[in-house]
Amino acid sequence: MAKHPLPMALAKVMIAAAWADGELNLEEINDLKRLLAELGQTGGQLALTAEEWAELEIYLHTPVEAAERARLVAELRDLIATPAERRLAISAIDRLLAADRVLTPAERAVAQEIHDALEHDSHSLLHQIGRAFRLALGIRARGPNREDLLPEFLRNRIYYSLHMRLGQQIDELGINQDEVYVLALAGGLLARVAQIDERVTSAEHDQIVAILQEWWHLDYARATLVAEVALAESSASLDFFRLAKEFANTTTVEQRERFLDALFAVALADGELSGVESAEISRITAAINLPHDRFVAARMRFPRQPGKRL
Repeated sequence: MAKHPLPMALAKVMIAAAWADGELNLEEINDLKRLLAELGQTGGQLALTAEEWAELEIYLHTPVEAAERARLVAELRDLIATPAERRLAISAIDRLLAADRVLTPAERAVAQEIHDALEHDSHSLLHQIGRAFRLALGIRARGPNREDLLPEFLRNRIYYSLHMRLGQQIDELGINQDEVYVLALAGGLLARVAQIDERVTSAEHDQIVAILQEWWHLDYARATLVAEVALAESSASLDFFRLAKEFANTTTVEQRERFLDALFAVALADGELSGVESAEISRITAAINLPHDRFVAARMRFPRQPGKRL
């Protein structure tokens, strides 16, 4: 639990403000992290723990829309207890938006929206009573809250992205939630093999789709959606080790042994098995808690290529 909830609430609003124009590039992310670190150094209670920094990644992952931003601002407003804290929050947001020296109309509008929300009736007795009541009862502001899926975001980024893409329509995949969870993990590992040589051929893409169709009885459109989400997440900063361990924890030994065939099928989709692909499948084999002889057995089930050795 946070030592003090204010820094996390302020950090979330700052990220929401940075998404004002619908884009957040690496330079802006670095400016944001630098400013948050400075705030932590200048005010002891504003320092964030490593765990809190990890949780903030969920807001850096995809744009924060207006309704969710309003919820985050309302929560920050309730946590601000003094005029000094209010001035600090507003100053931090203004500094962030001005970091690139170009304030777009969208950023200017969001900055004004946050100013107005934090200042509006903040000093009134009615607001202070309501604030104390909400904090005492743990009542949170209404609005979209991606943190409901925070455990999934931390453990299985592909499942989280599918859930965010499909919302309630995730049930239309036609399989239960546990199977969707494993499906997402499998998609990530298949995508890992396809991308290990820094390119994904159409044959590799189509092979992933075919595997998802066959193993999970998905139609082409749904299998393609899962494949594309998996490929997109795998090309980003996906935690491979966590992905593999989650797959090992949610499948049987027999399922994982069969899955090695799927990994080799993707690697051989374009007609050849490169050394880097073979090495990656060997690494995945170990990461999903299978002995090396299972890797060798799976490789032997595929035709040996002329001049190639295990």
